[in-house]
Amino acid sequence: MNIRRVSFDHPDAVKLNDEVQAEYHVRYGDGGDATSLDPADFEPPNGVYLIAYDESDSPVATGGWRARDTNEEGNLDGDAELKRMFVVTSARGRGLARRILAALEEDARAAGRARMVLETGTKQPEAIALYTSSGYEPCAKFGYYRFHEASLCFAKHLGKQDPK
Repeated sequence: MNIRRVSFDHPDAVKLNDEVQAEYHVRYGDGGDATSLDPADFEPPNGVYLIAYDESDSPVATGGWRARDTNEEGNLDGDAELKRMFVVTSARGRGLARRILAALEEDARAAGRARMVLETGTKQPEAIALYTSSGYEPCAKFGYYRFHEASLCFAKHLGKQDPK
């Protein structure tokens, strides 16, 4: 598996984004995630977008983070918002999402971000299991879907842990 930094508007990123949007439509019955995203949001040092490629150089997993600071949508200074975590159906169960998540956390930490935050939904139990098993805890709702009942928000502090 090869994980590469790409732009959010890279053709492989667009392809996987279309696939995740189709999955959101199946799960939630609407037009997908309407959160506003700009390719510039994922440009270092204020974000990054990653794609994992398999042995045949096909894109199979993706995810990114973008810097968010205190705003009217409920973010706090130092937040890094996780976006577009997705693994194609044929590649699931291989730990790819966990590898992408770890790489994104490390990149956000290196960029000085204090906390990784994410929004997911009640109809994504696999995502919820990944995040909670990776140390994420429920947090105050933020973002475009903060007033939707099916929205769930999680956070994980990225700073060094205090030994106790």
